[in-house]
Order: sequence, then C-alpha cells, then structure tokens
Amino acid sequence: MADRGPKRPTVSVPDDWPAHPDLTLALNGMGGFDWDLDSGLMHMDPPALEVFDMPLAEYDNRPETLGCRVPPTESARLDAVVAAALKDGSHSYGAYFRIRLRDGGLRWTHTQGSIRRDETGRPRRIIGVVRDASDEYTQAAERVAVDEERRRHTTVVERTTAALAHARTVRDVIAVLADEQGLSRLGAENVILGLVEAGRIRLVSEGKAGSFVADHELTRVGDEFPMSEVVRTLTPRYLRSRAEFARDYPRLWPAIEPLDVGSAAYLPLIAQGRPIGVIGLFYRRESEFRDQERNLLVALGSSIAQSLARAMLYDQEHDLAAGLQQAMLPRRIPGVPDAQVAVRYRSARLGGDIGGDWYDVIPLPNGRVAAVVGDVQGHDTQAAALMGQLRIVLRAYAAEGHTPATVMARASAFLNELETDRFATCVYVDADLSTGAARFVRAGHIDPLLRHAEGICRRLPVAGGLPLGISSEFKLLDYPVTTIHLAAGDTLVLCTDGLVEQPGADLDDGMRLLAREVREGPQDVQQLADRLCESAAERSGEDDMALLLLRRLGAPEHDIAGQFRQHIAPADPQGLSAARHMIRAAVRAWGARERSEEIELVADELITNALLHTDGEAVVNIRMPHSVQRRLRLEVEDSSSSLPRRREPGEAGVSGRGLLLVDRLADVWGVEPRGGGKCVWCEFNCP
Repeated sequence: MADRGPKRPTVSVPDDWPAHPDLTLALNGMGGFDWDLDSGLMHMDPPALEVFDMPLAEYDNRPETLGCRVPPTESARLDAVVAAALKDGSHSYGAYFRIRLRDGGLRWTHTQGSIRRDETGRPRRIIGVVRDASDEYTQAAERVAVDEERRRHTTVVERTTAALAHARTVRDVIAVLADEQGLSRLGAENVILGLVEAGRIRLVSEGKAGSFVADHELTRVGDEFPMSEVVRTLTPRYLRSRAEFARDYPRLWPAIEPLDVGSAAYLPLIAQGRPIGVIGLFYRRESEFRDQERNLLVALGSSIAQSLARAMLYDQEHDLAAGLQQAMLPRRIPGVPDAQVAVRYRSARLGGDIGGDWYDVIPLPNGRVAAVVGDVQGHDTQAAALMGQLRIVLRAYAAEGHTPATVMARASAFLNELETDRFATCVYVDADLSTGAARFVRAGHIDPLLRHAEGICRRLPVAGGLPLGISSEFKLLDYPVTTIHLAAGDTLVLCTDGLVEQPGADLDDGMRLLAREVREGPQDVQQLADRLCESAAERSGEDDMALLLLRRLGAPEHDIAGQFRQHIAPADPQGLSAARHMIRAAVRAWGARERSEEIELVADELITNALLHTDGEAVVNIRMPHSVQRRLRLEVEDSSSSLPRRREPGEAGVSGRGLLLVDRLADVWGVEPRGGGKCVWCEFNCP
C-alpha cells in the first residue's frame, strides 16, 4: 500500500538531521533515516534499526544491507513506490510493507519520506521515518475485510437485480438464478425454486443436475419441510449445519445427506402481501448467517419475488393472448385435391401482447383454392381482433366467387369502414391446381417465393397495391393481378415478415436467405415448414410469424423451366413498370440473363402498342421450355382484331419503329387471331 503525491513535505525532520536528531520520533515509536541519493548511503538511527530488527553493529549505511529483512516481493513494491515518487516530481511518499524478523516472523511497517530537490528539481536527498505498524495495519485490514464483505453482499444484490431486470418469463427467472453463472453470482452451490399453487408448492427448478429430490416436486403447505414452513410463517428459515438439517427435518434428510450441502437458506417470495413462492439457497460451507448476511438474503428475496411476480403475470397474459390468437386462426386446414399444404404460426414473446399475423386456405367454386397470408399492424389485442375480422371477411368474399382483385378491394374498404387507425398487409392467391394457373394480388406485403420441381427457388415479382385500409382511404382500389403457372412439383411459399426480418439486416437480405433455405430444404412441405420455423427462431424471435406452403402434386413437367401470365390494365403506368420488373427477374431466373434486356425491350414495345391502340387490357404470357435449344416464347394479347403491320418509318416519322425493333431483336415473331382479339408473339433462342 502506498500514499504519495505531489505535495509538500509532511515529515517534521530538520534539514541538518541527523546532526541534531529529533527525540520526539523515538518517543513516538519511530525511527529516522537520511538517504543521500548522490552517494547512495542511508544513515539510520538506532530506533529505525530496531524497527527493522537490525543490530547496530551489522548495519553499514548501505540500503542493500536491509535486504535480508525485506522479502523480495515487498522490496520490489517499495522500490516501485519510491521510484515513481522520484520520477513524477512528488515531494513525499508513504507505503506499508512487511519485514521479516530474525525469528522468521513478519511485521507490518510504515515508512514516510520527504524528498529534497535542488533548484532544478533533481532529487538529492530523502529524509524520513519508519515505524512498527502491526496493530494499525491489522485494524485497517479488518476494516477492509468488513468493507469488502459489505461490498460483496451489495454486489450480489445489485448484480442479481440487474440480471433479473431482463427476465420476462418464469423460465427466464430460473435461468438467471439456477445456471452456473447465476450460482456464481449468488455464491451458492445450488438453488431450488418453488411456486405456490392452490395450497401446494410446485418445484419448478431443482437446480444442478443430480440434485433433484424424488417425490418432492409437489408438496403441501402443511408438510414438515422447510419450504412449507417458510410459506406458512412468511419468515426465512436458516439451516446453519448438516446436523441442524438432520435434526429439524428428518423426512428430508435422507435426500439431502448425499448432497454437498453444509448450510441452507429458505426465503419466502412475497408479492402484494401474499406468498407466491419460495427459494432455497444451498452452500457448501457451514454458516452462522449473521445479521448482515440475513439482511442481504432478505433483500435478495424481495428482488427475486418482484421479478417472479412480473414474470408470472407475463406468462399468464401471454398464454391467454396466445389462446385467443389460436382461436381466431383456422382450426383445421381443408384437404386440397392435387396439392399438399403446410401452415405454421409462431407467437413472439413481446410482453403479453400478440400480433395480427394470420393464414387461411379457402375452397373456391369449380375446384379452385385460395391461399392467403396477412399481417395487421401492431402487437396487441386490437390487432388480433382486426385479424379475426379480416380473415372472416376475406373468406366470405372469396367463397362468393369474386376475382382476387375484387376480394382485396372489398377487404380494404371493410377495414376502412371500421374507422381504425390500423392497416394490414396481405397476399392472396387464387389457384386452379388442375391447370396450374395461379392469380396473385398483393397489398403492401412481401413477395411470395416459388420453388420449382428441379430445385430452383426464386422470388415472384407480384405486382402490388397499397395495404388494406390505406388503399381505400386514397381511393386506389384497382389492385393489379399477376398470373403465373404452377407446374407439377412446384411449391409456393407465402409468409409474413417475421420469417425474414433480422435485427440490423436489410429485408432483401432476409428474402435471399429465405430463398436459399427453401431451395436447400426437404421436398416434403411439412418438414420444410418445420425447418424454416426453426431457422427463423434461431435468427430472431421478436415478431409474430405466419407461414403457408402449397405444393402442386403430379409428375414434374421437365420440359418447362418456367411460365407465368400477367394482366396489365390500361392507363396503369405502375402496372407497366411492374411487368418490366417481372419479365427481367423471370428471364434472369430461368438462366437467360444474356438476353434479358432484349426480351424486356421487346415486351415493353408490344405491351405499350396494345395499351395505346386498343381499349382493353394487355395480357402477357411468357414460357421457357427445357431443352438443349431452349426458345423463350413471349406473347402479348389484346382485345382488338386489327392486325399490326410492319412499315419503314420516314426520317421524321415518330411511329412505325416498334415492329421494326421487334423484328431486329427477336429470332422469330408473328401475329395470330385469338378469340375476339389477337396475339403478337415472338421467340428468343436462349441456349
């Protein structure tokens, strides 16, 4: 221990000492020394040598002669204190150190020196005193030990309380108390925890493996056990030794005897004036449990009780909310001919609140089926209630046979009429599994994924509109419809953002990760659904999650790499832009990246002509077969029977260039009547 600093000398020693020794030093049990730093000689008076237990005849005024009295570790520490004081400009220093007496015993000693420097600040001389500090240091050490014990006790409560602040469930509370880190924090060998339930105590944590006491997981409050006694009396019970355990609780002793337990403390956990549980702390050592330690344990029990009460309320509220949520979801999924369906729902642990995620599978007329996944804004009972209403409304509109766009528009209007400030996102698909035609409508939701039978998984760029409720508010209820072809063996993946969102990560990164997991996952949709849920839980459990997988059965069409269909309404620039994006993404996904820009440009020209020169919508069909000489076929249908003609534009002409562009970029093209309208088609070689 050292005491130094840049302060003026406090040692009362005359400058000409030891020529005129200060006799008061000897009277106060002190000895003096004068250390000439230039010569290295240190004069010590007889009282100082007596402190060092060094005979006067054996000392030759050299500091190293005292080495036999100062242990090496103490000497190194003392030298470091003196060197630091000389170097940093201090005028004094002080230190406690031990010396070894001639009989081999150790004595605590204190020295204080005054550093004398010349006008340049260079140290020339140290004048100081030494004294026997055994009694003083022993008292100080005892005070330090007491303070350290008090500090340790305070730290136990503070660290445990801080750890419990993050515990939300009863399981979390048990983890904070009973794992290795918790036991180390509490300084205990083992911890058990019991909850009071209907006049009984149910053991919810038996602590370390191997410490479970058989037939004691459920005990009555009236039994003669320490936990029961604590609950009855609402006072702690301290068992100071193994003998006390055996004497006071003979029924429990046979189970305790094999365990490495020397003492134990049982504390009642009281919240709102009633016992909710009891905790037992077991120690390897025997303990008297003095007042200070008992006060610590009482404070600790109070902190644990408050956290446990909060966790029990959380679990109750969450179980109730989760039950309400499950009651609003479909109790069973109807059998779908020619398809396999898997659904999953996971409720996140965000307080007692629940979210508005849902899924549904709806049988439709003429053998079709609708699949829907959605998410109501918020995490509370209002979100769950709105979810239940929306699910019923969507099911009713779909069962009436309305088109997907109409179903979505009416659901948005319904939500707006409820006069709520909430909105909902949703993706809805109407699938004819006999032909594979699937029509998609998306309202602010994330895109679905499609895994082809050969294992390729891609993101479907479904044209989208505003979320439900918002679209009605802004009178934008014309939801675009995207049509794709589900080949036999294809699996459609619909989910909410809880499956793809990760803290600090971009949503697109989450979608790419999900697509990879779907691609690498098992073919069976039930196994795939379990795999995706497990992976999402490992990444983040901070949001609700709904998942729906639909796989079309049948022998895979190995000659088809991809196919889809999309309708584009007139005067819909957003629909045209979405079609371009869809075509580009699909062509690249099918392995024709080198021609994607040409195909996109030709499709844009044909779609624009159809919208400009006819009164109806344009319908885009794209089909890519599997073969050595793959040829992508692009078709654009419209309702006009007038056939286009290719002509050479003049130098100032602003029209006539479209079909010329098609002729130059496509490998082959043509026009054919189709129903009351026509179809302009072209093909591109994509080996």
